[in-house]
Amino acid sequence: MSTVFYLLSTLVGYLLTSVLLLKFPGLLHRRKRHRFRCRHISHRGGAGENLENTMAAFRHAVSVGTDMLELDCHLTKDEQVVVLHDENLKQSTGVDANISDLKYSELPLYHRKLEVTFQKECHCEGEDKRIPLLQEVFEAFPHTPVNIDIKVNNDLLIKKVSNLVSSYKREHLTVWGSVSHEVVEKCHKENCHIPILFCLRRVLLLLGLFYTGLLPFFPIMEDFLEIPMPSVILKLKEVEKISKSERFIIWLIDVLLMRKALFDHLTARGIQVYIWVLNEDHEYKRAFDLGATGVMTDYPTKLKEFLHNYPA
Repeated sequence: MSTVFYLLSTLVGYLLTSVLLLKFPGLLHRRKRHRFRCRHISHRGGAGENLENTMAAFRHAVSVGTDMLELDCHLTKDEQVVVLHDENLKQSTGVDANISDLKYSELPLYHRKLEVTFQKECHCEGEDKRIPLLQEVFEAFPHTPVNIDIKVNNDLLIKKVSNLVSSYKREHLTVWGSVSHEVVEKCHKENCHIPILFCLRRVLLLLGLFYTGLLPFFPIMEDFLEIPMPSVILKLKEVEKISKSERFIIWLIDVLLMRKALFDHLTARGIQVYIWVLNEDHEYKRAFDLGATGVMTDYPTKLKEFLHNYPA
């Protein structure tokens, strides 16, 4: 009987402590501090309003008033850091070649019309079809935070990006990361002064810690949680092509991932929560109602109009 009582009292004590620290993490952890806080993030510069990852897209997003530019980086054969999403150029330019096999001067232009990845049956046209350098972005927008997705596991690419960030003194205005745990580890090792994003492995660990009550006791090195809203996947597929099991899995992941208690805890610890890629008002509202600090969108103008009416 005494053993059962001891176990129950220990469990109750653990649960109460976990709940307390989940709500008030400052009792155990020092709050992270950043020079910027972003609500409005332009995905690839705003892929629904200009050709993605182009200077025209970035200029438009900044003119609208975006808080952050999100972009993707690769390395050319002559070791230039370029802003582009796909490693292979076939889909975006029509040339079947990898970026790493071409010099920067050899890179082809984008198609005049590109698909908007996160908006069903939607395309965007633009006159600026040139693939820019990361250096150009830093020079054009010295005071705008930039979110860099390192697309491939390449030590030289990571080093080059780090050197650019340092040379433009942008450690306080840059966040970088990747879905790959190995890439994020290399980024942090290369330059620990640049804040990092959660990789997929660490997101899964985060959820495990949250649902077991261990998260309030766990130190976190990342500064930004950037995750998708799983329910958005449903609008990108043909309704008749989605099976019941697929719908259930998407629903379950959405329920497990979109948790206000989790977002509030991270925010209280100074970790910003960005949800992507949302393009409709009801998606924006759901994200902010859940406690997300920022939303990533393909439509900077639409999100700006929404935020004008949505209380901070």
